Amino acid sequence: MLAILAFAPAAHADIVPVSAAQCAAMKTRHVITPANPVPCSRLSTVSFDYTDFDGATRSGSVVVLDAVAPQVESLFGELLLRSTPLASAMPLENFDGDDEKSMAANNTSAFNGRPMTGGGAWSKHAYGAAIDINPLQNPYVSKAGSPQQQVLPQAGADYVPRMPLRPGQAEDLVGVFYDHGFLAWGGNWKEPIDYQHFEIGSREFIRKLASMPRAQARAEFERYVARYRGCVRQHPQAHTGDADDDAPEDTALRDNCAARMRK
Repeated sequence: MLAILAFAPAAHADIVPVSAAQCAAMKTRHVITPANPVPCSRLSTVSFDYTDFDGATRSGSVVVLDAVAPQVESLFGELLLRSTPLASAMPLENFDGDDEKSMAANNTSAFNGRPMTGGGAWSKHAYGAAIDINPLQNPYVSKAGSPQQQVLPQAGADYVPRMPLRPGQAEDLVGVFYDHGFLAWGGNWKEPIDYQHFEIGSREFIRKLASMPRAQARAEFERYVARYRGCVRQHPQAHTGDADDDAPEDTALRDNCAARMRK
């Protein structure tokens, strides 16, 4: 095993602050405005390798709040180890800040300075505190089961029935996201149901992180992650879905700990 690992290509992963050039592109392409609740100076680009649906290794990146960037880097590293397929992973300036275009391209993404779907308050994506994964396999569904049902992206309608599970669906990834501090999954919501969406917690907690200096915010988020992991690991039967462990996951315990620890 050691010999195999020695010759395996190293996965690429990196965290860098959003540069002045990238910030300018984000402004030009309607991804961020001066009214956004966090400025470019509090955002980081996390670059990583991932496995696509053909089994090839690709490079991608997401933009997130600087406080959560190390955990996001680790999260995507675990998805690579698990060979979890992603179709695409590009920042929203590639789609002119248009969330529906990004979804239609089955693009995994994070930061986007936009209101919540349907209008109203800022989306948690506008803080860089939420990730949307494989929107085609994990669509946004409003008024589910009614004549007014709406599915975004429209091509995701085939994935509204969630069983049997197919590659790229979020159900297999909930434990991984929870283990890295993204303790709320839109697939658990009643209306709308947002299978692609993971977020770290309440708006109040997100605003708290955004108001702290970066180092302090990062330490606070690491404590948040540690509290969840500690809750789960108090129980010998608990399992969070690590790539090298075939034990079944205790989803009830996992969800209970996420609900208790979520701020």
